[in-house]
Amino acid sequence: MEPLERIYSERWNPKEIASARAVWRVLVRNFFQKLIPSDAAVLDVGCGFCHFLNEIQASERVGVDGNPATVRFAEAGVSVVVDHDFSLTDIPERHFDFVFVSNVLEHLESGTRVIDLIRRCGELLSDRGRLVILQPNFRFVGARYFDFIDHKTVLTDASIREVLTLGDLHLVREIRRFLPYTTKSRLPAHPALLSLYLKLPPLWHVFGQQSLFIAERIRP
Repeated sequence: MEPLERIYSERWNPKEIASARAVWRVLVRNFFQKLIPSDAAVLDVGCGFCHFLNEIQASERVGVDGNPATVRFAEAGVSVVVDHDFSLTDIPERHFDFVFVSNVLEHLESGTRVIDLIRRCGELLSDRGRLVILQPNFRFVGARYFDFIDHKTVLTDASIREVLTLGDLHLVREIRRFLPYTTKSRLPAHPALLSLYLKLPPLWHVFGQQSLFIAERIRP
């Protein structure tokens, strides 16, 4: 078993994976699907257990992950590319209408690698494409940010904004406080509670420790 595969097999048991899938089903239905046209080509960078891709409705669904075990979680219609360093060299440019980067950047070795990945994601966007980043914010999470052994790079909302600028991307929308830190958090783990949570943005300001960013390529 490869190191990354072992980390995730130890971190998530089957019951927790199923629970996270239920959470993502609500997140997609009540929030993310509204951002994605039905005819869109979607790329999920760091797709993990494919929870997002398995739920989203789109004409094309592609995932990239460094864990070779990821392919086992992809359902029909979802294709997975194993890319250990997230170079994305085998991904077609100017092709995707929606590129999702969720809980990935903190795993990279340095700020330079973060800039490189976000710049590359911008190159993959179609003319109507949008990059969406869902990111634990160290400003709100604090020391718990490093409860996961593979978290390496500290990122806040300010550093993400800087990364987007350096990647020649224009910030369209930012939700500074959006979701709790992980699906292991006490709130809003239950799907019904999450549905209510998404309808009540004031609660985001209380429990939100992840930030959401929506960006587009800067056009000449």
